[in-house]
Amino acid sequence: MTPSVRIPDGFVDELKARIRLSEVIGRKVKLKKQGKEWVGLSPFTNEKTPSFYVNDQKKIFKCFSSGKGGDVIAFVMETDRLSFMEAVEKLADEAGMSLPKATPESQEKYDRRRRLEAACEAAATFFETQLRREPGSEARHYLAKRGLKPESWSRYRLGFAPDEWRTTLTQLKSEGFTTQELIEAGLAIAPEGGGDPYDRFRGRLIFPITDLRGHVIAFGGRALQADAKPKYLNSSDTELFHKSRILYRYKAAREAFGATDESGLIVCEGYMDAIALSEAGFGHAVAPLGTALTEDQLTLLWRAGPEPILCFDGDRAGRDAAYRSVERALPSLQPGRSVFFCLLTDGKDPDDILREQGRDAMRLQLDNALPLVEVLWQRERDAEPLNTPERQAGLEQRLMSAVSAIQHPAVRAAYERELKARMRDHLWQLRAPTRSPRRGTQAAQPLRKQPPPAKTRGLGLIVRAVDQHHLAETGIEGLAQAYLPDPDVAAIRDAILTQMEAGLPVDRDHLSTHLQANGKKRASDLLTTYPVIPEIAPGGHEEREWLIALEQYARPDGDRPSATRSGDAFGSPEDARLRHRRVSERRARTVRLSEAAEQADQD
Repeated sequence: MTPSVRIPDGFVDELKARIRLSEVIGRKVKLKKQGKEWVGLSPFTNEKTPSFYVNDQKKIFKCFSSGKGGDVIAFVMETDRLSFMEAVEKLADEAGMSLPKATPESQEKYDRRRRLEAACEAAATFFETQLRREPGSEARHYLAKRGLKPESWSRYRLGFAPDEWRTTLTQLKSEGFTTQELIEAGLAIAPEGGGDPYDRFRGRLIFPITDLRGHVIAFGGRALQADAKPKYLNSSDTELFHKSRILYRYKAAREAFGATDESGLIVCEGYMDAIALSEAGFGHAVAPLGTALTEDQLTLLWRAGPEPILCFDGDRAGRDAAYRSVERALPSLQPGRSVFFCLLTDGKDPDDILREQGRDAMRLQLDNALPLVEVLWQRERDAEPLNTPERQAGLEQRLMSAVSAIQHPAVRAAYERELKARMRDHLWQLRAPTRSPRRGTQAAQPLRKQPPPAKTRGLGLIVRAVDQHHLAETGIEGLAQAYLPDPDVAAIRDAILTQMEAGLPVDRDHLSTHLQANGKKRASDLLTTYPVIPEIAPGGHEEREWLIALEQYARPDGDRPSATRSGDAFGSPEDARLRHRRVSERRARTVRLSEAAEQADQD
């Protein structure tokens, strides 16, 4: 760091806005979320009871055992033994920011940026004023229809651009800004063939767009006439604003997120959706600016929280946007860092859900968000019929090609295992005694209209063990040791083993009664509504395939979470062998009694 480097006003604020404090501190201190804060053992003293607190919302840490505290720069200075300037340089490098050089050119650039920011702020104030005056009556009527009251207008600094060619330009020039500054700020357009510049935004409802510090740097404008094109118009890219690098409401959403126990921000498709979610209590909602989600925007999302939810409208465009987001996210996945997908139905957007069904309905949609792997699986599974070996091979090729984009080796390997297991499961369930026509009768289906409340992987295999008794007897050890992610699928498996051990009938009716009696209604419903599976012969090729498919659920001892069990302990190899022995002994006793009875009849 050379002494000639000067940090301009606002640089440190932007640096701290780009960095999540808990992420930086979490590299040195094991933190645990506790309400709105993160808690851990002090890195400065030898303590056994945590007294070290990190608050992402306030961007500060406090260590009560040592009395130290401060911002992210103070933490890096203290733990890395760096000077202020060295800490700033290190953090700026992590945040992808270049420290400005103390040259006449850099000072001129800095001064110009401040003028452009001032022009955008003046424009925002002017648009706010116009919304409340006579020219903004149509915009006010639109906002009223969307359920937004004046206090909400102020909260989001909503405005109106007069439907005139040079009204905004004239007003801002009267406040001391030059025409060239207004063009560079994206507020005015200079005709290519010459002529007088004119306002970029005319006759539109205005949404101010802020940077990471909360400074207005651009605008989005919604047309109020049904036939106006385009419906939404954003500022052009400027020295201040690049639409692929910012998210609408990011600063406000990140601050609101700090007061929640959520795992990430909510990303919706438009300004009004983000506002509607915020008004309904989901203040951590953001929106991209008319483009597909970019790598830079994903980076911003992950700075706020490890698992953002991408909420897409329930139409073909929304599904396509979800698929594009899968491709964007895959290369950057890491342990503990992913995205989830909330896929709405029937052409609705979040604003529709909130107005028609209420907050609880939207909460349910968000709670049922699908992990990225599920959306990737559905996309490739439904791309074409799978009624020939060639098409099935094509499915595997597409899945592995997508997974190859994941840069983290452990995550890539985990995706390969998961998707191969899903494919084996699905192809087993598709197996039928008759073949489909050449073109297939299975049309490509859209994503599920209603996300399931939990994954039901392995259901087909477990139901087959009910319908084909010899499979349960042959594969009892594999059944007992299988890790089944859905607790209700695990409950069906547990009921099978319990019935077998007790010598009771193992069929759908008896198992359903057992499950209902133990409060497992959903498990009973899964079992009774699953299609009847064609019978297979004992000891044949299909039985061997079933056993191989069951092996996909095997986990090493100690790597099998007990929380997904239905309540009984069927997980260890010892338990499996014990149950196998009990079932075998019961079967042997039954055979002996039967033989004795036959011998008595003969005598």
